[in-house]
Amino acid sequence: MLKVVSTCKQSRNIIRNFMEEKKKILFVLHVPPPVHGSSIVGLSIKNSEIINSAFDCRYINLLVSRKIGETGKFNLFKIVRSFSVWLELLLSIIKQHPDLCYLALSTTGWAFYKDVLLIGLLRLFGIERIYHLHNKGVSEKESLFFYQLSYRFVFKNAAVILLSNHLYKDIMKFVPMSNVYICPNGIPDVSLFEDKILHKKDAVPQIAFLSNLIESKGVYDLLDACKIMQDKGLSFKCKYIGAESDISAAQFNKKVIKLGLESTVEYVGKKYGEEKNLSLLESDIFAFPTFYHNECFPLVILEAMSASLPVVSTYEGGIPDIVDKGVTGYLVAQRDVKELAEKLGVLIVDQKLRKRMGEAARNKFVHEFKQEMFESRLKNILNEFLSKKQL
Repeated sequence: MLKVVSTCKQSRNIIRNFMEEKKKILFVLHVPPPVHGSSIVGLSIKNSEIINSAFDCRYINLLVSRKIGETGKFNLFKIVRSFSVWLELLLSIIKQHPDLCYLALSTTGWAFYKDVLLIGLLRLFGIERIYHLHNKGVSEKESLFFYQLSYRFVFKNAAVILLSNHLYKDIMKFVPMSNVYICPNGIPDVSLFEDKILHKKDAVPQIAFLSNLIESKGVYDLLDACKIMQDKGLSFKCKYIGAESDISAAQFNKKVIKLGLESTVEYVGKKYGEEKNLSLLESDIFAFPTFYHNECFPLVILEAMSASLPVVSTYEGGIPDIVDKGVTGYLVAQRDVKELAEKLGVLIVDQKLRKRMGEAARNKFVHEFKQEMFESRLKNILNEFLSKKQL
């Protein structure tokens, strides 16, 4: 009888130790540089105490660009790094045999084909997969034969983390809702830098635009809206923050001069880190009239909300889950310059409304979009997925 009891206790201890043993997760991330949403989130995951204390983590950076200037350019070092990354991946899979691979999946283009090869390797070794989508485009490509076959292969028996419910329609043909988790992004609190502002905000309301100079981010649309507001006699300033892209500084300034906005609009160039945060904190309104086809959950809007700015943006991707229309800002139709000017104008002339919406935006950020909330949500999703697979 004692022997039976002893055996039962040993069995319970073995089960308890098994349950308490940290699950092994291989995180295949995009870590900056370059600087974009997926890489910023990837870095926050890698540095997360919440994630690292919950799991036995191994991290592999899938990006081979080590400097911002290397992005999109061919060089010998990137080829060598690429081989090194794949060797590291193979060794990690064979030696560690993780319980789960977390992959920041690309959905189109050359990066997607590389991910297909990686997923083939994971499936060959029977590794469970969960994909975090920071981009979209599946529904645009699904009618193409090769893409359709690839999507069926990639998404089979895998789970997907989306940033917003609004993004599910992009993958609904290939992934059942039962395999989908929703995890909005989170960022560090921009207001932590508030005590470093050396001067008060100008009496003239200041609009901030934060993005690279990409036409589909609404760069020219905002300029046209500024022209409408200036012609109506509204007093304001508008600053553009971001690096040159498909629009150069010269092209931008030429457009500013053509519209007669030299005294109203200023391109201040790219700013990162503390300098960028201070620029937001010195502003009064945030404008982001994007019509970018791959827009999902812009971190720049979260940064603006953290800085207590009312937001004027568009119905694109997961933005309607971020901006509460009429509460934390306004949503306008894409490419509707008149509506954009109208909503910005309302905020320019009504200081109390600006303040009220800015406080509401800040409150929503604090309760939904702080970085530690994102990390906790992600940890819970990974635990839930692993628990399902264990049953």
